[in-house]
Amino acid sequence: MKSSFTSTAVGALLLAISASAVAVTGTGSLTQETVRVRGTIERVEGQTLVVKSRDGAEQKLVLAANAPVVGIVKASLADLKPGAFVGVTGMPQTDGSQKAVEVHIFPESMRGTGEGHRPWDLRPQSTMTNANVEQTVAGVDGRTLTVKYNGGEKKIIVPPDAPIVSYVPGDKSELQPGVKIFVAAAKEQADGTLEASRVNFGKGGLTPPM
Repeated sequence: MKSSFTSTAVGALLLAISASAVAVTGTGSLTQETVRVRGTIERVEGQTLVVKSRDGAEQKLVLAANAPVVGIVKASLADLKPGAFVGVTGMPQTDGSQKAVEVHIFPESMRGTGEGHRPWDLRPQSTMTNANVEQTVAGVDGRTLTVKYNGGEKKIIVPPDAPIVSYVPGDKSELQPGVKIFVAAAKEQADGTLEASRVNFGKGGLTPPM
């Protein structure tokens, strides 16, 4: 994160991301039915975002009071270094490895969040692995990561075209028509709307690869 961030902004960001990660990885206890929202903002009506989901359906997303807004920004293969704590959406390969669909580089304060390997819903049969990078090796097909988590280890191939992202603090004013968003655990309301306690959005036209 940039050194110009205030400690308050950084603290708010880490709280937002940590809470999202718990919902994303299923390590938290959710007392109300929740859904993931992936889509593009069509219009903004006060605290409500009207979103077109990736399947074309329209959803009304009501932001909770003071809901944190988190920007998703591009990172690179060079940022995948030993010691980094990452979240990887992958596709299982016949040799037991995972081919990365996307990689998220977490702040140090999130180390250990959602640690482990589990099914994920981005694509059929996709998985999510949150783990520490132990080793990286460059190759003709991209970079191979050896990652370890409590109770296991995975080899992950990161192809050159796999999105790699990290996080920055955002602002509600950046949630404008055309911006792509991801909400890990929106709560279904009786009137058919969805309540979001935090929103991740792609900065600079980026689509959150989540």
